[in-house]
Amino acid sequence: MKYLLFTGGGSAGHVTPNLAVMQKLRGKYRLAYMGTGGIEKTLLAPFGCPYYLVECPKLVRSLTPKNLTLPFRLRTAQKAALAVLEREMPDLVFSKGGYASYPAVWAAAKLGVPVLTHESDLTPGLCTRLVAKKCTRVLTSFPETASRFANGVCVGSPIRSELFGKPRDRARKKYGFRGEKPVLLVLGGGSGSRLLNEAVTAHLGDLLPRFDILQLCGKGNAGGGQEGCLRLEYEADMGSAYACADIVLARAGSNTLFELLALKKPALLVPLERCSRGDQLKNAHYFQPKGLCAVLREREIGDLPAALLRLYGSATIRAALAAHTAENGTERILREIQAVLQAPPQASKPPSR
Repeated sequence: MKYLLFTGGGSAGHVTPNLAVMQKLRGKYRLAYMGTGGIEKTLLAPFGCPYYLVECPKLVRSLTPKNLTLPFRLRTAQKAALAVLEREMPDLVFSKGGYASYPAVWAAAKLGVPVLTHESDLTPGLCTRLVAKKCTRVLTSFPETASRFANGVCVGSPIRSELFGKPRDRARKKYGFRGEKPVLLVLGGGSGSRLLNEAVTAHLGDLLPRFDILQLCGKGNAGGGQEGCLRLEYEADMGSAYACADIVLARAGSNTLFELLALKKPALLVPLERCSRGDQLKNAHYFQPKGLCAVLREREIGDLPAALLRLYGSATIRAALAAHTAENGTERILREIQAVLQAPPQASKPPSR
């Protein structure tokens, strides 16, 4: 049985797409994961595969003494990853990016183990740019991103199958909503978003007369709810959360965007701008001109109630979503994995540069 090592982490957006692929491979291949002790370890625990802990340092996008120690900590992480791969020798490493994935990809390239990486965002992240030449192929969600790499292939975004098919009435009952008002689902990301949480809380007086609210607000932030507003730290059953929603308030991470498009949920996006490389803003502005979402800048967050009401009443966005064909990239990724595993050894090596 072929052996696949998955890697990626630092945020839920680097883990849940891996899980979408791994769920399809369970029982067909030996599976393992390499990551840090962060959110990827928590999200992988229910899956039940071997987990190899390698603590990789993260580049902080500001002037800080922490960055001075990064080369030394990165070298330690590389040695730890190399030791694991020398012992395990997987047939393929699949990376979903994020700083947590770099040691595994580096070690695989050093040992001649083929690597596939997947980039979700329109503009490739730092890790993808660093490892691209070490990979057999760079898989992407956007065709424009694939064109930036000689070995780039657009496959779309992997989406978890359990998000689909949940009955709306049953989902509303689960959260205690009677169905008398439309439901606003608030997604702050895997660790919650302070800006979104605080804005919703500040405007509950304007929002609750019009909406029931399901707010996923991150660890330690679930207090302070009231009738008509259910606040949860985390929801494992995202299929039900999406099923009950009429509109969604979210950041603009690529995975969330593709899920919303596939489920045809009207969304108001508030892209992360501060302490960011600007990837979410570019993601949102890619889909906004197509009429597939509404966008509210962080500096405009005071206009949140009016923006949500405009979204709910937008027949244009609903029509665009209804006409949009959103392909689930999971099956195309599986075909890429199978192609690499079936290729002769020399064909699996990264292209020469």
